[in-house]
Amino acid sequence: MDSLIKLVQDELIEKKDIPEFGPGDTITVYYEIREGNKTRTQFFKGVVIQVRGSGATKTFTIRKISNDIGVERIFPVNMPTLQKIEVNKRGKVRRARIFYFRKLRGKKARIKEKRSIKKS
Repeated sequence: MDSLIKLVQDELIEKKDIPEFGPGDTITVYYEIREGNKTRTQFFKGVVIQVRGSGATKTFTIRKISNDIGVERIFPVNMPTLQKIEVNKRGKVRRARIFYFRKLRGKKARIKEKRSIKKS
């Protein structure tokens, strides 16, 4: 039964070209907003708190601080209005879900950047 559901999901849902990212990474998500008959692109830039699910049901949660208030948003990977995702920084964290990040403020809320190995 599960394989049949997965087969149907793979056929019907279009694949989007999204980069690899994980918890602790700072990403920018561009998505389309419809207001009446007008559409515009809006972006949401923040730190990935968790990545959940797999395949067609994969979602990720992003947290940003706006006017000293924490704002979180959950994005499904297969959302039709999702236009693109940019990875701004790779973060070095030791957990898959960094909910402790919600309690941190100021300098304590910084995440170390992963060191990238450049091949020459």
